[in-house]
Amino acid sequence: MNNSCIAMRARLRGVSLIEVMVSVVIGLFLVIGATTVYVNSRKTSDDDEAIARLHEIARYAVSIIEPDVQMANYWGLQKSGITFVNKPEQIGATNPSTSLVKGTGAENCGPTYAIDVEKYIESSNNLYALAGICDANTNAVASADTLTIRRAATPTVAVNKNKLQVCSGRDRGEIILGNACSAQAHDLLVNIYYVDRQSDQNKSYPSLRRKSLDSGPSFQDVELIPGVEDMQIQIGWDKTGTSAEAVQYVNPGNGVLAGGQIVAVRIWLLIRAETPDQTYTDTHEYEYGDRSAGNGSTADLNAAGAATEAYKPNDHYRRLLVSRTIFVRNSLGT
Repeated sequence: MNNSCIAMRARLRGVSLIEVMVSVVIGLFLVIGATTVYVNSRKTSDDDEAIARLHEIARYAVSIIEPDVQMANYWGLQKSGITFVNKPEQIGATNPSTSLVKGTGAENCGPTYAIDVEKYIESSNNLYALAGICDANTNAVASADTLTIRRAATPTVAVNKNKLQVCSGRDRGEIILGNACSAQAHDLLVNIYYVDRQSDQNKSYPSLRRKSLDSGPSFQDVELIPGVEDMQIQIGWDKTGTSAEAVQYVNPGNGVLAGGQIVAVRIWLLIRAETPDQTYTDTHEYEYGDRSAGNGSTADLNAAGAATEAYKPNDHYRRLLVSRTIFVRNSLGT
């Protein structure tokens, strides 16, 4: 009996304090491990989502600009804007009172800016060249480039007295504002792309914007997409004007562009996340376009002297730099 009682008591006594403590420690390690795996997985997922969002912004921005550049210098049945009968120099570029757009909102960006059809691609280097004439929505990024595309819209339309249009025939081309057109009428498209320091959703979040010639006629400013922090442009140039092959890429304003033909546009877009990630620090030195570390570096694209300097932000925002070379389909005329 005594042996049986002892054996039964041994089975009923449970576990010791030391065994309980060992079990608790093992369980604690398992919980910490599972929590760590979850947190790391969640962080990786958030990072992947943030990077995917940057790529999404970049794809959308390029998808807007690319077809516009490709169709630059399209004028319906006319080969180029050179053949138009009422170019700015013919209607008084030095005497704006004779301009076709006199007294309309179309001259807000300059007396003849909307109808300078010979310049189917125009760009400013490291500045918003229209400041004080055709101001940005809030504040343009001081050292970003600006890109202007001029062309005719592809569909033929009825004559509209509230729109600047292209009357395009086999024998002549003309810009009209409600005039009779005995040939094909197309809406005149003038799109000015620039980077603004603010977006409609957040005053501290930059955006890609566009001023477009619209009804009135006048220029309307719209936000294309937030998140674009900088845009740099280089122009592909063909010296002969006959091959449609870019023999050289130069910055806007380069003197060689006075001759030859513009056949391509190379564009860089720097995309920035909306919110900072405190676990990440962007220490990259971004060199693109004419931004070069050889010219120094800047942490502020709006600082005096930031033009041509490499961008080294040193903050907690994630960024993505993308580039695209776009060829002009109508560089030799339609």
